[in-house]
Amino acid sequence: MSVVVQLMMGVSLAACAGLRAWLPMLVVGLLARGGYAHLNSSFEFLARNDALIVFGVATVIELVGDKIIAVDHFLDAVGTVVRPAVGTVLVSSMLTKLDRLAAVVLGLIVGGGASFTVHAGKALVRAKASALVPFHGGAANAAISVVEDLISGVGLWISVQLPVLAFVLALAVIVTAIWLVIKFIKTGKRLFAFLTRWSASPQAGQSDR
Repeated sequence: MSVVVQLMMGVSLAACAGLRAWLPMLVVGLLARGGYAHLNSSFEFLARNDALIVFGVATVIELVGDKIIAVDHFLDAVGTVVRPAVGTVLVSSMLTKLDRLAAVVLGLIVGGGASFTVHAGKALVRAKASALVPFHGGAANAAISVVEDLISGVGLWISVQLPVLAFVLALAVIVTAIWLVIKFIKTGKRLFAFLTRWSASPQAGQSDR
């Protein structure tokens, strides 16, 4: 497998990690353990028994906890650090034809960036759903979480079977996440400008008195 294809696969896995941090690590470790995937020699520890146990337990906790309101926000907060780190490891581990330093640097830039971007878009969608909790009682958060599970699971399968297609789909997800972040920033700026004008208006000053 060429470096380019390995990089595509790594980016696709990293994008999945932006939704679920530990499931991609578990899948990659199991594939490597079964001889279906080859890892950079510096990351062969991913296929060790103890590592697989940790990834398995963490995956269950993340999948279950993400369906519970408030717990999902805690996981997203932790994921802001964990998911880019996982994305870095996933990309670096796929680059078997590069030395450790080059693999880690490329993994940090590409994998960490992909995971963080997808995570940011996911967190914004979840925040909007949480703002409407009084109307749906947390059901929407759980439903979104299930959709994220499916996207991550299907994405992992495609990443292994059809890495080029998975890369294209991952790019689409990343672009969508960037669009969500930009839209959120613009909305925040407009809201801030509106509140600033309102607080400075004569009517607001009279009402304060």
